[in-house]
Amino acid sequence: MSTQATTVLRGHPGIGAKVTGRALVAHDNFSARYDLNRIEGVFSRPQHALFGQNYVDTVLVLNIAKGGVATAWMLHEMASRGMAPRALVLNAANPIMAQGAAFADLPFLDRFDSDVTEFVRTGDLVAVDPAAGTLEILERAAGA
Repeated sequence: MSTQATTVLRGHPGIGAKVTGRALVAHDNFSARYDLNRIEGVFSRPQHALFGQNYVDTVLVLNIAKGGVATAWMLHEMASRGMAPRALVLNAANPIMAQGAAFADLPFLDRFDSDVTEFVRTGDLVAVDPAAGTLEILERAAGA
């Protein structure tokens, strides 16, 4: 067991239940409509830093929400088929992304004091507590 102290990042109180999972991280922006293949569960836009990577059951940590009203029903549709991330964590989100997360019952957190994509690494085990507005890094990914 590691003796490394955990890191707690503070954001704005969010939406949903507390969850724990492995992070998938990029400093890219995020659109549920244009960046994802919702059938296969992978990032499908070739220009995205996470292109080809599976997002299902991860704590997805990205920069800024982009896109419009289709986000709400797309997140809900993904969740209804078990093809959604475990949680969505962004530096900044628009009201439509927050609405989509609520509609999908997807834990959601944003507006951190610092760039969350600079602190969390892909593969880190993290706990997201939307009610408290915190993301805790429980364990660093191997080799990180």
